[in-house]
This record gives sequence, structure tokens and C-alpha cells, in this order.
Amino acid sequence: MSYISTAVDKDRFAETVGARLIEVSAGYAKAEMTIEEKHLNGLDMAHGGAIFTVADLAFAAACNSHGIDAVAVSVSISYLKAAAAGERLTAEAKEISVSRKLGTYQMTVYNESGAPIASMQGVAFRKTPKK
Repeated sequence: MSYISTAVDKDRFAETVGARLIEVSAGYAKAEMTIEEKHLNGLDMAHGGAIFTVADLAFAAACNSHGIDAVAVSVSISYLKAAAAGERLTAEAKEISVSRKLGTYQMTVYNESGAPIASMQGVAFRKTPKK
């Protein structure tokens, strides 16, 4: 995970909210975060932004896993089930396709029981490697 350590582990926002990478390989990543009181919305459910953040961290790691800097250009998320305080969420990102300039990824966020909480799709722009 040496490239990921320099490119994605600097994500200060993910660190602040408690999201962390637990697995990374070429075109794949897994992240987790435990929902705390600070992650709740006004209805005492996990805020959509908290769920998005753990999925986005996995997305960033997967699309940067090839050693080429990549940034999101389009992301869409569907929330499938509510999450509550104390639940540990796991986000899994899988590369669907990759070319010289673009990568397409599918992310799923699961609760501790393995039930899907959210489904997210993303496209990343792959920057030209520095010479």
C-alpha cells in the first residue's frame, strides 16, 4: 500500500470523521467507519454525508491503486437503508473498467450484518503520470 499511503492516507477529512482504509489492492479497496453521535442527522440516523465519506474513501483508494493520480469527476449514491449510532459500516470499491484517462468504480456500503446500506457509482479521471 505504499502508493496509497502517500496519495490517499493524507485524507485529513476522512481521518477527522473516523473513516479508515482496511484493505487495498489493484482496482479494489475496503474502508470502514463506526457511526458515532457526531455522524447523526436530526432524525438520529447516520447522516448521508457520513455514509458517502466512507464509500468515497474506498473509491479514492481503488482508483489511485495503480500508482497514477486519479480524481473523481462524477459520483452518484443511492441510500438503501438507515444506519444508527454504534454501527460499523464497511465500504467496498471495485473497479469496473479502467483506461488511460478514466476509471469506473462500483462501491457498496454494508452494515455489520452484511446488509447493503448504500450503492455508489463513480468515474475517476486519471492524470497523466509525471515524467
